[in-house]
Amino acid sequence: MRVSRSVAWTCCALGAIVLGSFTGSYAQERAGGPPAKPLVDKDHLRMMPEQASPNGNTPVFGAQNAEGFYIYRNHFGPHQTSKPHFHDTDRWVTVIKGTWYTGDGDVWDPNKMVGIKEGGVMYHPAGLHHYDGSCDDQGVIVQIMGYGPVKTVQTEVDAAGKPIYANPNNPNKPAPGSDTRGCKGMLSTGGREGGATTARGRSGR
Repeated sequence: MRVSRSVAWTCCALGAIVLGSFTGSYAQERAGGPPAKPLVDKDHLRMMPEQASPNGNTPVFGAQNAEGFYIYRNHFGPHQTSKPHFHDTDRWVTVIKGTWYTGDGDVWDPNKMVGIKEGGVMYHPAGLHHYDGSCDDQGVIVQIMGYGPVKTVQTEVDAAGKPIYANPNNPNKPAPGSDTRGCKGMLSTGGREGGATTARGRSGR
């Protein structure tokens, strides 16, 4: 009986150590720690669908801020979109799950967004001013590929051409999280292009 208890306590201790290292690293990342390691590299040649985070960004290969090819998956929560911006390098986006809505230009207008179904692809040439995300209750997951490092610049303006919200030329930038605009409905928790967010009835960047 003593042996059994000893074995049980040893197993529990080992389990706690393993779980603690996993949750610790996850909490560190959520708190602004180092980014998660890509799931695919020279030592890990395959990624199974269940390995990807269902509610946030998943680095698949490489890194956007480093020299070289990168792949990552991004989750947009229901009615959550990015706001007008551009990237300084080309990107290719494949819809993995749901319908991804996309728009061009610097004025965010959900009524002009075009839906792309699962399996669809969109090319974002360097310098294309665009915005995208979810405009329904289901949310969407996309896979983004490109060559890093990549820089993203916010470009949103109002109908009169005045810089607003996260646009770096806006002299009165709102506090982070204060943008409560959702696409055709109230927002839920989810991700955004370039990083996960927690929504309170508002869209991502």
